[in-house]
Amino acid sequence: MKKVLSVLLASAVMLGALTGCGSDKKEEAKSDSIKLGVFLPLTGDNAAGGELELRGIKLANKMHPEVLGKKVELVVADNKSDKAEAASVAARLIEKDKVVTLLGSYGSSLAMAAGNIVKDAKVPAIGTSCTNPQVTANNDYYFRACFIDPFQGTVMANYAFKQGARKVAIVQEVSNDYSVGLAKFFKEAFVKLTNDPNAIIDIANYQTGDKDFTAVLTNLKAKNPDAVFAPGNFTESALLVKQARQLGIEAPFMGGDTWETQEFIDVGGKEVEGCVMSTAFDREKASTEEAQKFLKAYTDEYKAEPSALTAMAYDSYLIAVDAIKRANSTEPQKIRDAIAQTKDLEAVTGKTTLDKNGDAIKAAVIKVVKDGKFKYLDYVDVK
Repeated sequence: MKKVLSVLLASAVMLGALTGCGSDKKEEAKSDSIKLGVFLPLTGDNAAGGELELRGIKLANKMHPEVLGKKVELVVADNKSDKAEAASVAARLIEKDKVVTLLGSYGSSLAMAAGNIVKDAKVPAIGTSCTNPQVTANNDYYFRACFIDPFQGTVMANYAFKQGARKVAIVQEVSNDYSVGLAKFFKEAFVKLTNDPNAIIDIANYQTGDKDFTAVLTNLKAKNPDAVFAPGNFTESALLVKQARQLGIEAPFMGGDTWETQEFIDVGGKEVEGCVMSTAFDREKASTEEAQKFLKAYTDEYKAEPSALTAMAYDSYLIAVDAIKRANSTEPQKIRDAIAQTKDLEAVTGKTTLDKNGDAIKAAVIKVVKDGKFKYLDYVDVK
């Protein structure tokens, strides 16, 4: 009996050892890749923007699939255009999937919702198109590939002033941090340019998801502005402009980089012709070798012109991989330190340097909707 027990015990020990070896091998296999977490709105109100950015990140991964001799693996999570979900998926990517850096999110509110998650976990995140200054404010672990709203707001204020506007109305998506922030910076810049504290003749609010803007627009029409600045999500903005034209409002409409999606044109139709927006990329200003590679690869893959959202998301991946390479490490803290030192990185939207706040120093492009397409209008460099 003792002999039988001895044999069983020995077999159990051997089985355990074999199982342990199998686990070790699995861990070794896992270590052959470096995981980057991607959290974007792939469903919900911001899905079109999230999908454009996902294209950029996937294309960058295809073009630059390895770093430090290891495969770069993308772990993609849908934040569902929801702040609570954004925080939840960011935490899951860090804690469960063990990603070394996060990329995202489209939408400043969604990025800000994950701010404390990355800060507490000490895992760096690189924003794709989240332009509100609060994304990186007081957070040493959040960076971004895009310019910020004080610059974007000033660019559009200058454009409006140069076009002869002296009395402007603002219509803002009050539940959207991006919209409220950009409207604020536009107002400050425009008042300074005109030297008139009453240059903004009206500030109207609406909520994300609103479909009927009759009350807002009826009041706006009575004010008769020279122009309207209406930064917001692409769907609501397109409906706002469409209904304004149907009410006989002829003032030019201006917005920010969220407008540059095909959905803005599809929803707005011919009524959004002439709308002007700030953005970060256009083929005419594609000055780097990486930009040329990106344009060819994107055109081959999608048979279409890329959005600036796609280009900035591509750049967020480049920033991450470049930092991992310079850090010569997959430790999140070392990657964070390398990201912070990013300087003159040849990216799609131009040579990229991050300032002391982790914000990209980038020029802006102004585009107009013409003949159902986004067309280059002007280029504004960083002063």
